[in-house]
Amino acid sequence: MSPDRELRVSKIRNGTVIDHITGGQSLNVLAILGIDGSEEFSVSIGMNVPSDRLGHKDILKVEGRELSQSEVDVLSLIAPEATINIVRDYEVVEKNRVEPPAEVVGVLSCPNRNCISNDDEPVETRFTVMADGVRCDYCSEILRDRLAEHIDV
Repeated sequence: MSPDRELRVSKIRNGTVIDHITGGQSLNVLAILGIDGSEEFSVSIGMNVPSDRLGHKDILKVEGRELSQSEVDVLSLIAPEATINIVRDYEVVEKNRVEPPAEVVGVLSCPNRNCISNDDEPVETRFTVMADGVRCDYCSEILRDRLAEHIDV
């Protein structure tokens, strides 16, 4: 990146940097992580910053927090190009690209109001992850667009 396009955000000592988030999705990622600003740790957000690979991307730096695998699984649905960097003592000690899971359980709500998972039945939602969306295992409803609106964490 050329010096005139350099992104200037301070390094974090310990925590997680989520890079290559689909542009405009960082607020949804914060919602997935349950971060609403009332926490003790600091969060830096870069939205719609230039990216050679994506055109525009979002970046999140979360001080003092490492993500669980279930959080990474859900994140992969709305930010399939994201990379997760674990930082300890200002150094990246682990770097991973997200990979969509085969299924997601208990984190999405089915858009079909008649689905058994939306009734008062004691069932967790269960979706099979497909190349272009997710499919409810109970009613076969396919969800492709506005996936973030159906995240129920």
